[in-house]
Amino acid sequence: MENNSPSGTTTPLLPAIDSPEDLRRLSKEQLPQLCSEIRNYLISELSNNPGHFASSMGAVELTVALHYVFNTPYDRIVWDVGHQAYGHKLLTGRREAFKGNRKLGGISGFPNPAESQYDTFSAGHASNSISAALGMAVASELQKDNPRRNVVAVIGDASISGGLAFEGINNAANTPNNLLIILNDNDMSIDSNVGSLNSYMAHLTASKGYNDLRYKLYRGLRRMGMVSDRQKGSIMRFNNSLKSLLAHQQNIFEGLNIRYFGPFDGHDIDRIVRVLTDIRDMKGPRILHLRTVKGKGYAPAEKDPAHWHAPGRFNPATGERAESKAGGGCPMKYQDVMGQALTELARHDAGITGITAAMLSGTSMSVMQAEMPDRVFDVGISEGHAVTFAGGLAKDGMKPFVAIYSSFLQRAYDHIIHDVAIQNLPVTFCIDRAGLVGEDGPTHHGAFDLSYLRSIPNMTVGAPSDEQTLRDMIYTAATVKHGPLAIRYPRGAGRNVPPFPPMAPLTPGKGRKLAEGDSDVAVLSIGVTEAAEGVRMAAEKHGVKASLYDMLWLKPLDGALLREALSRHSRIVTVEDGCRQGGFGSAVLEWLADNGFGHVPVSRLGLPDSFITQGTPAQLREICGIDAGAICRAIVNQKS
Repeated sequence: MENNSPSGTTTPLLPAIDSPEDLRRLSKEQLPQLCSEIRNYLISELSNNPGHFASSMGAVELTVALHYVFNTPYDRIVWDVGHQAYGHKLLTGRREAFKGNRKLGGISGFPNPAESQYDTFSAGHASNSISAALGMAVASELQKDNPRRNVVAVIGDASISGGLAFEGINNAANTPNNLLIILNDNDMSIDSNVGSLNSYMAHLTASKGYNDLRYKLYRGLRRMGMVSDRQKGSIMRFNNSLKSLLAHQQNIFEGLNIRYFGPFDGHDIDRIVRVLTDIRDMKGPRILHLRTVKGKGYAPAEKDPAHWHAPGRFNPATGERAESKAGGGCPMKYQDVMGQALTELARHDAGITGITAAMLSGTSMSVMQAEMPDRVFDVGISEGHAVTFAGGLAKDGMKPFVAIYSSFLQRAYDHIIHDVAIQNLPVTFCIDRAGLVGEDGPTHHGAFDLSYLRSIPNMTVGAPSDEQTLRDMIYTAATVKHGPLAIRYPRGAGRNVPPFPPMAPLTPGKGRKLAEGDSDVAVLSIGVTEAAEGVRMAAEKHGVKASLYDMLWLKPLDGALLREALSRHSRIVTVEDGCRQGGFGSAVLEWLADNGFGHVPVSRLGLPDSFITQGTPAQLREICGIDAGAICRAIVNQKS
């Protein structure tokens, strides 16, 4: 495939690869060029159509090697999270489709089985790859697949610290299977990795020289017929004991009787191909440890991988990010409003602590952490632990604020109930990325938090409609005695420019009327919605002037305000940026039924009973029928 022209140029390889079969026709000597082309393609495309940049740049050689050595899609590759899978998409028939990555009607930014047979399992949340891949490996054993089907789980050093990953590893060690786990170790998640496991990975005593010698010895003995798979277990246990004695440290994986290889340079494509080829057909679970550099091949991303995780649009020549041009006089992001308000309060209240799960910068808990590092805890990708840890803090007199994305807090649901709500502990949940989040799609939309929280006894649930109300809710959580309290707010910026007024306490369960209409329609909204714009459009275009009520609190609902609205209006429209099933509209219906108003007509606007695709927030609001136009139409229809 090379073109030895007089100019010395080389024929591009990537345009000729429409499937891994095409990739496997290349010689090993051509693979470095292909890796370079993939990186150049990613830089070109992602500079204009933003996505998860640094992770995919760091996994290029690993991706190429996997599809080169394994017979995909018959062999399974299960990606954890999927931030690193862009190269995988380019090699599996989606090179041109990648131009629509994360766009409405385009391909998903994460592996999606509905999109391609090469995407073997849904990804988006961390730590599920080992469990899913183990299920596939055991299914292959039970079904006696012939030829043997290889299953590979690719997991990062941050994701492997999650509890589910440990559960999967423990089960893999005690279940007959041939699972291969590849640990993509770049010493980063989004923010820097934390915890003792990360330190362990960074200082693993299994040196390159030691592993090279052991690996070569094993290959030689196996080729001479002196070592069989049946003998491997006893040899491994002896080897592990000897190694622990000499090194005064046991390899955590080999302590579980899982064969460990590495660490190897994850950017040495020739070495990775050779190692994968040699261990591909081994029996039993094993782990291949690769050290990689997040952002590899693009200097700005290598120097600052946290900010280049998802950098937005950037100039590929200079590395200047469009986001970095934003100056003063702009509305703040809701996450920054939360971070600054909490820090402001924590300066005067030593009991306030902050907790997040690998999202210091993503939740802006980093604001407080920069000023009070001893009172902010990044627990890594461990949402369940974050909640129970907060419960322990609250039990002994602290005021913990737990900042987690809505879709990730789902992973801690039992902990919220069992370790916080039952004891009525004063833990405040700052639920970021609530509602439609845009281009990250169904795994990241915060669609369910209103529904999954309102049914929990002792729980108070609030949703501010603007930045100042968010500040006031944070103040209320810090100053008013309460049990568990959840505050949900959206991704992105609000509409108001700081400075903001001083914070003031709110009364949980007390909403407010924003506008008085002269029709018989009352619009009840909660959270950040386009209800006010919809009311205005109805008045201007159709002459229907509805009243607007900002309920502020889902639980408890403001019964007095509802009665006041019903005394003036005979029809209701509810609006929420959350699922209709069990959410705010459902709560209003239940209140009406319980209080003798079951005859009142109600139109509930919210997210439908389906998983919402990716697209811009504006596009998705229109699709889901919660934009200003849809609200206007609901008002007019109720009037008629």
